[in-house]
Amino acid sequence: MTRIFTLLLLAATAVLACGVDVKVPACPSTTSFTFNTGIPAVDPSCPLTEVQMCYTPTQLKLAFTAYNETEFYYDASQTTNGDIWEYEVVEAFIYKGADDPQTYFEYEVNANNVTYNAFVYNPSRVRKEGAPFDHAFVMDPFGDGYEVDTRVNKKAQLWHTSSVIPLALFNGENPRGSTWRMNFFRTVTGPSTFPNQQLCGWKNTNAANFHITSAFGRVKFV
Repeated sequence: MTRIFTLLLLAATAVLACGVDVKVPACPSTTSFTFNTGIPAVDPSCPLTEVQMCYTPTQLKLAFTAYNETEFYYDASQTTNGDIWEYEVVEAFIYKGADDPQTYFEYEVNANNVTYNAFVYNPSRVRKEGAPFDHAFVMDPFGDGYEVDTRVNKKAQLWHTSSVIPLALFNGENPRGSTWRMNFFRTVTGPSTFPNQQLCGWKNTNAANFHITSAFGRVKFV
């Protein structure tokens, strides 16, 4: 019986190991990956987005490059935690843990260097109609240790944003060896299409809804 249990445990461990989508190194090394998948359907015209990550004992360093950008569309009157998601943003959903989360962090940046920072309460894990769905905002992100720097290059049709997020936000300092759940998105719109948006993502939720947590990828800090 002990031998059978050991074999099952080893098999489960192997499955989990194979299930890691991205390995994040300690800075200054970085990992980099791209996506151009439309959500919910695969859309080859979805503009390319690159994500880069690394970590220190106390910080997650996260960068996006939004390629093939034509509109750079945002509302210049919006400030921290405004509804920037109505326009063009890049997004990271982050959860410390390996299960399908019910509470996770939603981080967004637009080309105007404005951020949206909130913990999402989503007990249905799918933003089910009629189920609770709520946000707890981080009201003073820069006082809490965030950093963000966004640069626009209209000639090259891209914008790049680099962020520093304190790992203490997740009780997640010294994350080496741990596996987290994350997903990454981009919204695309412009004056002629607003408020309609093209939805793009790393892991396809197969619905016009980013808040399906079973779709989150597995990210291991190494």
